Parts: sequence; structure tokens; C-alpha cells
Amino acid sequence: MPDASVLLKCANLIKEDGSVLTRQNVYIDEGKIAAIVPADTDDGSRRAGESIDCSRYYVSCGLTNLHAHTAMNIFKGIAEDCNSDAWFNDMIFPYESRMTPQDVYIGTKLGIAEMIGNGVTAVADHYFMEEEVLRAVKDTGIRADLAPTVFGTAPDFADRLAQVREFIAAHRDDSGLVEFRMGPHADYTCPPEAMGEIIDAAKAMGLPLHLHLAEEKAQVDLALSRYGVTPFGYLAQLGAFSLPVLVAHGLWVQEEDVPLLGKDTMFAFCPKTYMKLGMGRGGFFDLYRDLPFGFGTDGAASSNTVSPLEQARFFALLGKFLYDDGTACPAQMVWQHLMDGHRAFAFGTGHLAEGAPADLVIWDLDTPDTLACYHPVTAILYSANSANVRYTMVAGRFLKREGRLVMDTDDLFVRARGAQEELLRRGRGKASVFYLK
Repeated sequence: MPDASVLLKCANLIKEDGSVLTRQNVYIDEGKIAAIVPADTDDGSRRAGESIDCSRYYVSCGLTNLHAHTAMNIFKGIAEDCNSDAWFNDMIFPYESRMTPQDVYIGTKLGIAEMIGNGVTAVADHYFMEEEVLRAVKDTGIRADLAPTVFGTAPDFADRLAQVREFIAAHRDDSGLVEFRMGPHADYTCPPEAMGEIIDAAKAMGLPLHLHLAEEKAQVDLALSRYGVTPFGYLAQLGAFSLPVLVAHGLWVQEEDVPLLGKDTMFAFCPKTYMKLGMGRGGFFDLYRDLPFGFGTDGAASSNTVSPLEQARFFALLGKFLYDDGTACPAQMVWQHLMDGHRAFAFGTGHLAEGAPADLVIWDLDTPDTLACYHPVTAILYSANSANVRYTMVAGRFLKREGRLVMDTDDLFVRARGAQEELLRRGRGKASVFYLK
């Protein structure tokens, strides 16, 4: 339920395009922005149950995390300084094979706590044990777009696909804060027959897709050797791009792939993971001007944080570095892509406008990290961190208030430490799927 009606008094608004509108009274009621009125002309006829003085704060739409394996917060730091083959096949997949439902619940809740602290109001999650993911989402109040992971090469593929269909059918009307997608893992783990079945299931249920694609060069080379086309070409041949598709990564997208994309394709770019695992330069930075994209974080086992702001910062800095040009990837453009993430969802969020869902971040930039602040967008992009997020609101409900999470984190942290100890005690198991093998 939303909190009582709220007035954000004399707020400075950072619009989706990065422009700033000062001294606005923002009225929030029943989970939506009820009115935005210049403070100097507000006649006081509207009433609110709570008033927050925002005269020295900045208010923006919430941040979106377009690609996360939220439960993997339980693995933060477990596989460091290794290449992707060892990361997947020697560490992550074997540890995941011994995860319990409780591990997934705790890890997801831990990741959501971190995201809320960083101003994230909506996340596109791609993982398994989806019942526990959904439970954590409902317990915390964040918006979520859930794609239960399906491996086409798994021995139980047919049963798993049926299970996912039943799960989504049973829960798709549970909450206005939750949406669903079909989540094939990747082209290299879903051969044509399996991928075709998943796409058909998505079409039959009216669902979008969310999958990994062209994350590194070896994946492109494998698709070319198997099918004679790139991973994007492979999906296009199977008719996937007639659906809305959330492309996780796409770092190695090629010029020939761009015309294949559908009108509702969106890239979730996660540059910290690519740097961390040494995945190469790829083609994205040559083509990003022609691509629809926002920012994801991948899992905390590869990116170590689930802050899309940090990912956007790396994108901006990498662009300047790769082009030898300090004017490349300017802050206002990067901010616009942070806000563009809302377009990937069906929630109607991402607008500072009357009638829009009240999914908001209130930024305090009067801190040592961000003072002096000459422009809020550059201060946020290049200097801010979670401490600058004073409030996080989803559908009119505060999930972070006065710099503190509303949820009980003391018990969560105790349980997370216990889960970590149990994971290490159990050790690595035997994975049933493999990375590029």
C-alpha cells in the first residue's frame, strides 16, 4: 500500500532529459503523482498527510536495473580475478547447483536492499527458483520484471518449461508491481528446437523475452560455426524479434545485427562485468548511437554491486577512454539512457508528470561526495553513491527514508552470513549446464 499523501515541497526536479526545474511542489497520492505546481504560485488548496522540505534536494524518477541475477548477491566476491570460462564452469555454475530455495530468497532480498539503497525502483531479474525471487520481491516492495531462467540444454528442459509456464500463469495477476517474461538463458544454451519452444510459449502467453546475447566474442564465433549467423541472426531466424526482447549485454553486437532488431528491443548494458571478466571491446561502443539501451548490473558475483548508476558511470568513462575524446558520452546523454530503462517495462514509470506512478528518488547533493554541485546530473553521474539517496519511493511508498532502508536489515544480515557459511560448507557441486561447452 502507498504511504499517506505526501507533499515534496519546493523540490528541484531532474527531468528525464537531464534538464532541471526548480522550486516545484510535488503532490503524491494513491501511489501516483497527483500534481506538480510551481511553489511560488501554489495557493495551498491541496492537502497532504506529510510534507517534506525538498528545497535543497533534487527529485528524479527512480533508477532501473535492466538485467540482474539478484540472488547472486549471496556470491559477491566468491569468484574473483578469473576469466569467464573459469568463472562459470569452475565456480559459479557448480556453486549454484547446490543452492537452496532459502539461499535464493536471502540473496534476492539482500540484492534488493542494496538496489533500494542506490535508488533503484524497478529491476529486471533473470534467475531460477522463481518462487523465492517473487517472495522476496513482494516482501520488499520493489517493482520487478521476472524472467525465470530456462536452459534448453538441461536434461529436464521440457518439464522446466512447463513449470515456468504454470508459475507465470498462476502469478501474473498477483500485483501491479510485478511483470513476467520468458527467460531463455542464452542462444548457446538453447538449441533451435528448445529456443523455438520458448519463443512459441512467450507468444502464446503474450510475454516478452529476456536473455543473454553476444556477451563476448567466443559466443559470436560459436553461433557462426553452429548456425552460420551471429547470435542476433539466430534469434531473428526463430522469429524472436517480433516480441519485445530485453537483450542482456549485447557487447559484441555487429553492424549487420542492427537491422534485425525489433521495435521493442532494448539492451541492458553492464560494462563493469565486461571489464571484470576481460570480455573485450566488442562492437557496442561503435554502434551505441543506433541502439536502444539502458543499464543493468548483471549479478553481484561479476559486478560486485547492483548499482546501475555505477554502470552508467563506467559507460561514460569508457566511452571517453576508447574514443580518446573527453566530449564523448556526455553526462546528459548518459542520464537519458538511465531514464530510458523505464521504457523496457510495462509499468508506465519514468515520467515526472501528473498521473505517472510515484517511483522517485530524492537526492541529497549537499554532502562531501558531491559538493560543490554545479549541475546535479554531472554530480550524480560522476560523484554520487548510495549515501546521496535520501529517499527511495515506489508507487507512493517510501522504501528508503531519511537515508535509511525501511526494511529490517538486522535479521537479513544475520541470515545472509549464515547462508554464506553454509554455502562454503557444502562446497561446489556438479553443474548440469556449461558455459560454451
